[in-house]
Amino acid sequence: MAEALLIDTLSEPGVTIASPKQIAGVVAGNALEFYDFLTFSFFAVDIGKAFFPSTDPTVSLLASLATFGAGFLTRPLGAFVLGRMGDRMGRRPAMLICFALMGLAIAGLALTPSYAQIGAVAPVLVVAFRLLQGFALGGEVGPSTAYLAEAASAGRRGLMISLQYLGQGMATLSAGLVGVTLSAVLSAGDLHAVGWRIALGLGVAIVPFGLMLRRGLTETLHTAEPATPDFAPKRPTVRLLVLALLLLASGTTVTYVLNYLSTYATATLHMATKLAFGATVIRGLGTVVGSPLGGWLADRFGRRRVMLIPGFLLVLLIMPSFAWLSQARTATALFTVAVVMSLLGAISSTAALVAITESLPKPSRSTSLALVYALSITVFGGSAQFNVAWLTARTHSVLAPGWYLLIGAAAGLVAMLWMRESAPAKATS
Repeated sequence: MAEALLIDTLSEPGVTIASPKQIAGVVAGNALEFYDFLTFSFFAVDIGKAFFPSTDPTVSLLASLATFGAGFLTRPLGAFVLGRMGDRMGRRPAMLICFALMGLAIAGLALTPSYAQIGAVAPVLVVAFRLLQGFALGGEVGPSTAYLAEAASAGRRGLMISLQYLGQGMATLSAGLVGVTLSAVLSAGDLHAVGWRIALGLGVAIVPFGLMLRRGLTETLHTAEPATPDFAPKRPTVRLLVLALLLLASGTTVTYVLNYLSTYATATLHMATKLAFGATVIRGLGTVVGSPLGGWLADRFGRRRVMLIPGFLLVLLIMPSFAWLSQARTATALFTVAVVMSLLGAISSTAALVAITESLPKPSRSTSLALVYALSITVFGGSAQFNVAWLTARTHSVLAPGWYLLIGAAAGLVAMLWMRESAPAKATS
């Protein structure tokens, strides 16, 4: 509902060249990625038991998380191939191929028999589907974010691009609600055995609708570009690409560690499964509110200020929040940490994504953004859950996720200080 209302406000004459439904189709790809990610995170222990049985539960969990991380290895390749397609053939055909491959990979994972049924072939198939999905997702963000930037007027660009993260929030919210529902209607045995397959299947169900909506998009590659900053280069500079990589790596680390809260709550803090799913719902709400708020504020006050203030507050609050959560281990503590961290992270990350997107030159925007995003996700996102789980097991410290999150957020804050203002009204004043 919130997403539909926001899209309607962006569909005024002269503001966007796509209908609200078509814009929803653009956002659906990034949303599906996060729905799949969270489903895998929720059921990481069960997926590990299904495909990587072991007498040591930690070994199964780490094997499951490593398999999820394997999908990130093909992201740079997908970013180059499909991102380049977006710059040469158009945003629309690249987005269509990305979404189709994504749906195929998720469906394959949901339908793969367990190790007990087909033996060693099972983990091989799971890894193969993860690699295919990574390839598709690597090419998704570049063309789709470029499209959102080019479909909006300069004064609404921040709000339009914020739909990418709003879609992630809606996916987080949906995944949490699905998890809560499944845990309520299925027995414990059924939840662990088939719950994750049902959840993934529900995600696959939106693929045909997303493809239909994307087929009707008006191409933006050759349309007139709205106002851009005077300093925007003809080609991406090394300085801009490095800052973009740091900003996206930071945002990725914050997002993926916070998405790990559900597993952290159950596996480390030994809290009830329903509370863990509930935290994901709350986290999704924080992102749903924070993303459009960040886009709106970025359009009104500029990109740098909206990046820096919530980014600084996030750095200050991380360790006190995790210390409180690890001591209290209550629903109040878990939900408060989830919503506050998500809200601040969403506002700051949205403004950062807007600044990066509009600072990149249009002829190479899809490829550049796809590659930088894919590299940040591959190096930092794909390893985040594994690293946090490994550090927690190695150090026996319940604060390990907080320290990991703090380092990532602090690195992003440094990059924000060096990022130039890119809002047209601010950059030219």
